[in-house]
Amino acid sequence: MNTIEQQLWDYIDGNLDATEARAIEEKINSDVEIKLQYEELMNLNLAFGKIELDEPSMSFTRNVMESVALQPAPVALKTKLNTNIIYGIGGFFIISLLALFGYAIFNIDFKAVDFDLKLNADFNLDKYITPTMLYSFLFADLVIGLVFLDYLLRKKLMHK
Repeated sequence: MNTIEQQLWDYIDGNLDATEARAIEEKINSDVEIKLQYEELMNLNLAFGKIELDEPSMSFTRNVMESVALQPAPVALKTKLNTNIIYGIGGFFIISLLALFGYAIFNIDFKAVDFDLKLNADFNLDKYITPTMLYSFLFADLVIGLVFLDYLLRKKLMHK
């Protein structure tokens, strides 16, 4: 609900309908505190009415727009990427992977592993190499080749 101050401002500004305005008038006439607050707000409203508004000169907009037109257009900043940082991070990961692999190889007990590999005599390679599989492989090679060709052509156009 509106506070009494908001209601008084609406009454002073004439934003209330007749019934609300009569209710506020009754509150002003019956309550001394509300009447003092109403008088303070009326004095404040009169003071606001006496203040002259500063208006900019006639050519203000034109001058501002001309100064904006003279400013250079902002250029998107391109960050310089330090390649040493990238190489350092890559080197760290490669060394970490090599250390992990070396640790795993060092701790393997080769005597416990049975390397007896016997191929199944029933192994049929034709069952796995089907025309669909061959066409899929050739299609993937074609896509990779086209991507590589695109990379080479873009690189060639960049150096011109």
